[in-house]
Amino acid sequence: MKRALLTLLLAGSLCVGKAQTQPERSPAASSDPFRNTPFIVSNPERPDSVRRGFLRRFIDYFGNSAVDRSREKKIDITFAGGPSYSKTTELGIGLLAAGLYRFDRRDTVTPPSDISIFANVSTSGFYAFGVTGNTIFPKNRQRLLYNLSFSSAPRDLWGIGYKAGRHNEPTDYVEQRYRITARYQHRIFTDTYAGVILHFDHAKGRKFSETGLDYIRREHLAYTATGLGAMVEYDSRDFIPNPSRGIYLSLQEIFFARGLGNCGRALWRTVCIADAYRKVWRGALLAFDLYGEFNSAGTPWPMLARMGNNERMRGYYEGRYTDNCLVTCQVELRQHIRGRIGCVAWLGAGNVFSEVDRFRWRETLPNYGLGLRWELKKRVNVRMDYGFGRDTSGFLLSINEAF
Repeated sequence: MKRALLTLLLAGSLCVGKAQTQPERSPAASSDPFRNTPFIVSNPERPDSVRRGFLRRFIDYFGNSAVDRSREKKIDITFAGGPSYSKTTELGIGLLAAGLYRFDRRDTVTPPSDISIFANVSTSGFYAFGVTGNTIFPKNRQRLLYNLSFSSAPRDLWGIGYKAGRHNEPTDYVEQRYRITARYQHRIFTDTYAGVILHFDHAKGRKFSETGLDYIRREHLAYTATGLGAMVEYDSRDFIPNPSRGIYLSLQEIFFARGLGNCGRALWRTVCIADAYRKVWRGALLAFDLYGEFNSAGTPWPMLARMGNNERMRGYYEGRYTDNCLVTCQVELRQHIRGRIGCVAWLGAGNVFSEVDRFRWRETLPNYGLGLRWELKKRVNVRMDYGFGRDTSGFLLSINEAF
């Protein structure tokens, strides 16, 4: 979904270096980069001035976007858009708005809240819209983390389990999905939070072949589930979308009541996350991520754990390997290069299985890759990753760090 970006941003990154070499302006001029660059020029005999005005405005817009102005504005927001591509969605066009804001602009300790709004449409018939963000209340006593999305996407299906993903021939279908996740947390100790979870998921599959129906064990084609849960976390990260230090430990338990959907039974899901971040040399950061998702027996096919997305096991087709349970780990080296440009390299592995006692080491899948980073806003990066796996590879465009 978030792969929707961005030739325009790349053009902006090339122009930023020029923008940053200009003489320093007065505070009044800096707060309004458009003041001296109107779109309309009064002299119709000088079309070059129009071009210079537009280019100057474009350069200043992205040149200043990496400055945190959340202490000056109610919301410091940047808009961007351009072509996008991935092997699953093909050629498309996307729009993105990324913003930072603070409830108390005088608070020098609490990190800013963030919000990202994205939309994308592609030639394959894929379209998506979503909002994601982290709201940090004053003094970091409470937090609200949310993700709302709607998508319709042509997808491939191999079946359920490692062997199905490894040996079956793919069949295609169309998946429509509405998803809402909200987590409210209250600080109970230093860097320790407890909270509640609301999770709503509606997924519908269309245009299955007969083989595709066999792959999903001839279950229903549409499922709705509403889950309520609890969580406890230890979080000493300095900035959630792009940490530079700290540790993050999370244990989440979600219960899907039978009467709050059409799954036909009560279900549960357990999610465990362990992340750590450490500086290793100048401009370099080593990040580690361990993730586990465990669903109860009888979980419907669209709610199973799927390997491969823009956060973990990058380069695998999302859902080729799917089952009740999923465990992944990855370690990533993040290196700042110059200005707003950085790069990353990562190694990882993952495994899907139906039950804990059916975990098999020999079915563990490798993952590695390289990526570039461009700072769209202060510490809010656009990601361009190319990931590799067993007999697969893929290019990804997204916003914020993978973990």
